[in-house]
Amino acid sequence: MSLSIARPLVSIYNEKSEEVKGGGVVLPAVFKAPIRPDVVNFVHQQVSMNHRQPYCVSDKAGHQTSAESWGTGRAVARIPRVRGGGTHRSGQGAFGNMCRGGRMFAPTKPWRRWHRRVNIGQRRYALASAVAATGVPALVMSKGHVVDQIPELPLVVNDKVQEMNKTKQAVQFLRRIKAWADIQKVQVFS
Repeated sequence: MSLSIARPLVSIYNEKSEEVKGGGVVLPAVFKAPIRPDVVNFVHQQVSMNHRQPYCVSDKAGHQTSAESWGTGRAVARIPRVRGGGTHRSGQGAFGNMCRGGRMFAPTKPWRRWHRRVNIGQRRYALASAVAATGVPALVMSKGHVVDQIPELPLVVNDKVQEMNKTKQAVQFLRRIKAWADIQKVQVFS
């Protein structure tokens, strides 16, 4: 899928959510990048693995018993069995993954390959592709965002919006620009 936006200019909206007359900004080249969801998903999947904390089971787990095989000739399986008598545990199988209280099959090891390296070019390509996808309303809405009322994507606002220092002002601005529905959608699902 090689979608991209082909608009030369993007409108600028002021703090009253009105389009600035004669104002327009040239669409950055990153929005013309090819959209590759396969590359974005692959890079995200690999990079997200770098936050994992190594874990494993104890190397002693399932082996802290004095079990020994009875050998052949007793018409029972050769699995090691707990020694002794006077308890239900004596004579029970031990050590194997099929035994109660035994170790797991192929115990997890801490030297698993936890960290995944992704080529810098591939990371940059995925980032450019993801940014370009934010300019296609159909793709943004397919991810569950409520942006059908927003005048255009990408939405560019002027610098006066940064001077807002009250949450009430920001909420009013988002309501006027028709972006508040997406905020409410996030509140419902979080």
